[in-house]
Amino acid sequence: MESFSLILAIVVITALAFDFTNGFHDTANAMATTISTGALKPKIAVAMSAALNLVGAFLSVEVANTISKGLVDETGIRPEVIFAALVGAILWNLVTWLVGLPSSSSHALMGGLIGATVASAGLGAVHGDALVTKVLLPAVAAPIVAGVAAMLATRFSYGIGGKAEGEATRKGYRAGQIASAGLVSLAHGTNDAQKTMGIITLALIAGGSIAPGSNPPTWVILSAGLAIALGTYIGGWRIIRTMGKGLTDLEPRQGFAAQTSAATAILASSHLGFSLSTTHVVSGSVMGAGLGRKGGVVRWSTATRMAVAWVLTLPAAALVGAGAESVTNLGDWGTAAVAVFLVAASATIWKISRREVVDHTNVAPGAEEPAGVVTAAIAAVIPPPAGVLAEDPALAFPQQTADPKPAAPATPPAARV
Repeated sequence: MESFSLILAIVVITALAFDFTNGFHDTANAMATTISTGALKPKIAVAMSAALNLVGAFLSVEVANTISKGLVDETGIRPEVIFAALVGAILWNLVTWLVGLPSSSSHALMGGLIGATVASAGLGAVHGDALVTKVLLPAVAAPIVAGVAAMLATRFSYGIGGKAEGEATRKGYRAGQIASAGLVSLAHGTNDAQKTMGIITLALIAGGSIAPGSNPPTWVILSAGLAIALGTYIGGWRIIRTMGKGLTDLEPRQGFAAQTSAATAILASSHLGFSLSTTHVVSGSVMGAGLGRKGGVVRWSTATRMAVAWVLTLPAAALVGAGAESVTNLGDWGTAAVAVFLVAASATIWKISRREVVDHTNVAPGAEEPAGVVTAAIAAVIPPPAGVLAEDPALAFPQQTADPKPAAPATPPAARV
């Protein structure tokens, strides 16, 4: 195994911590629609996704090479720069997880890396052509391509299936949805686990442990795969709820179309070495599937919040990464200060999240929607049927007194509000 310094060991541990947050942050990409349509129980879904993430980590190293060899000048990077980049990425992942927004872990990592690199070595250390062709352009094109593909696939499935909605049809699409969800999980491991492999490999090169241009060592591949699988199994329930119910309502055949389109796009990008955001792809395919069904709707307020988070991810992570690099540049005490800040901020975010716990028991709410304003107002002025007690104490009959007064004449129906 490569020789390690203390700072290099800290960087590797922090990178695996990022990989863990990537896992629970992006679980929704694979399993949100499967859970929301009832095709799989929540705990079974995340366990299956975790196993396939681990398998996917061993299928390719093209994306890892894009991170470690193509994005920044590896010869001028110190391990402290990688550490600062990871701080920016982890904090952005945790903040967006707290508010339930499916932002891109990939772009958070690359934003942190770019910001820390610029703060350390200047703009010239960032390879602009690789940034544009393998990061920015795919970020714009991927959700559009996946969305259009999912919309067409949804319309095709409804067209050839007609109005068949029998139990056999639903079971068939649910089985297909489970298979396609597995494919997305495999693709996620192939694409996202490699980003941590790439960042650890870059740190090993920066620390002089391996030669420039080296592929990720086997232990790096294994540890990155295990970290993302464990994070996936923990389950990012807040983001699963947003993706499963907050963006649109999907039927099994729509979920099947969305996940198949997303998996195809992700696997193709992994083969080409594009550092694609699985969040962007899956979100685009979910919206496309929602629009593909007649009468289907997309909740554009949620979609707009997601789009704002996407736009802010790179610059926000870059700013935090640059700030962290400026502090670590002051010496060992600066690196220690940044590490303490990261742990304290992470603990604070976790503590805030405990105020409203979201887990596998409430991630997929029932089909009944809360009563609207008009319904609640009518229920408040119309007594329940005779002999039936209202569930809400505020709507129950008033208690009879010992000396009841004569009942007032019934209000004519026309006078009710």
